[in-house]
Amino acid sequence: MDKVERLISIIMILLKKDIVPANEFAQLFHVSKRTILRDMETLSLSNIPVYSVNGVHGGYGIMDEYKVDKRLLSSSDLENILTALGGLEQILISEDVEVTIKKIEAMVSPLSPKGPIELSFYDWAGRSEILQTLKICQESILKRRLVSFDYIDKNGTTTNRIVEPYQLHFSETSWYLKGFCLHRQRYRTFKLSRIDHLHMEKNTFNPRDYSLEQEHEASYQPQLAAIKALISPGIKDQFIERYGRKSIENYSSDYFLATIHVPQNSIGFQFLASFGTNLEIVEPKTYVDEFRNYLIKMVEKYS
Repeated sequence: MDKVERLISIIMILLKKDIVPANEFAQLFHVSKRTILRDMETLSLSNIPVYSVNGVHGGYGIMDEYKVDKRLLSSSDLENILTALGGLEQILISEDVEVTIKKIEAMVSPLSPKGPIELSFYDWAGRSEILQTLKICQESILKRRLVSFDYIDKNGTTTNRIVEPYQLHFSETSWYLKGFCLHRQRYRTFKLSRIDHLHMEKNTFNPRDYSLEQEHEASYQPQLAAIKALISPGIKDQFIERYGRKSIENYSSDYFLATIHVPQNSIGFQFLASFGTNLEIVEPKTYVDEFRNYLIKMVEKYS
């Protein structure tokens, strides 16, 4: 559960209860009391009227006036959430999502018109096949149980791993498991499609302070190279969606000039190669040379 989800959950609990001890929140969300204190400060700065009570029966509460006079979620808010969840359902592929959608549908007036926004995603077969892996990972995270699996890296090398699972992450088109690898003694991110023979172990683990690792990840930026490329009008929209209109300028009647940042590795090369003859990198020369070598090796496969 990320910070935003935790904050929303805290608000919903405080709306239902009078006073909730900090350690109760900490146990519920598997975080430290200091993290809960920071969460309460965040809510206060966001104009949510949270207050604290000292003493044996102390904890945190939310002003009664707020519970009575203000509605956190209007009918329009619920419809917006329903629209978003409905579109993301195929990506999340979770039974919990389906239950959530049904709950929100029951809260929205049946007379409400269909929302003006509709989201659609490809229902790839691979997402359905990976559902069991997702379920095991999610259950292991909730129960704080170790997972073991064979992991196949990008070079085809297989290693056995035992991992403390902390978070499932969806990026672009792929699912990832973030956790602490006991073999490497480091936090690692594993692509689910490269995991085989996944098993939830009986042994449990005491959670490490994963929030520190998340802060480290947030501060980490992959090495990107600024490049200029000539692109045909047919792919202009794809660059606008990814890099914004300011990244593109007129160049000639046949091409636009795009200034973008891409990884200086095989991931960046694969992305650029996907545009075929609709794209030509013009600078810097070092990137052009590396990209050319990448393409030559690709062509050699078919020589």
